[in-house]
Amino acid sequence: MTPVEKIAVFGGTFNPIHNGHLHLVKSFAEILQVNRALIIPTGTPPHKQVHDLAPAADRLAMCRLAVAGSNLFEIDDMEIRRGGASYTSVTLKQLKTLYPESELFLITGEDMFTTLADWHDSQTIFSLATICAAPRNKDGITHLLQYAGQLRKQGAKTIVKPVPYLPISSTMVRKAVREEKDISGLVPVAVEAYIRTNKLYLR
Repeated sequence: MTPVEKIAVFGGTFNPIHNGHLHLVKSFAEILQVNRALIIPTGTPPHKQVHDLAPAADRLAMCRLAVAGSNLFEIDDMEIRRGGASYTSVTLKQLKTLYPESELFLITGEDMFTTLADWHDSQTIFSLATICAAPRNKDGITHLLQYAGQLRKQGAKTIVKPVPYLPISSTMVRKAVREEKDISGLVPVAVEAYIRTNKLYLR
């Protein structure tokens, strides 16, 4: 029998994509032994309002630069092309149509994982993908495991792993750019150059 293809799915605003994002996905890709990792930037994020959200074309371009040359990562612009609010349930249904024989693993951070039950059409998410999460600190693993138990009662498949947390956020990157501070340790080199060249996040 041919092994089932495993696909990691990681969505977000990526405003901008940073080293913490890449570290989380790479770590789960190794743990799960996935064949590919899809990074899917949102068109319009349904969960939060971002007052300094860079245009979708810029966020997409930075994602592509961040993974250029990788044999693992692929960037998919389906949510941007689809338009409107970017619901994970709709994206997973689209992916299942594209890859009907593949196993999907949805990678999330701690904050997203602990709100999953409240997401749009969460039952569809639970039916189509295994939900993966990592805590922000050593103490967070207990909370995540407890919440994973609640999700499993609702039909979800979950994987919680103590992936070392990189304390980087997109908010931190944008703030550093506004304050003209060095961001070379926060984002890939090509992403830093793109931000500087295109004068993103200066206000």
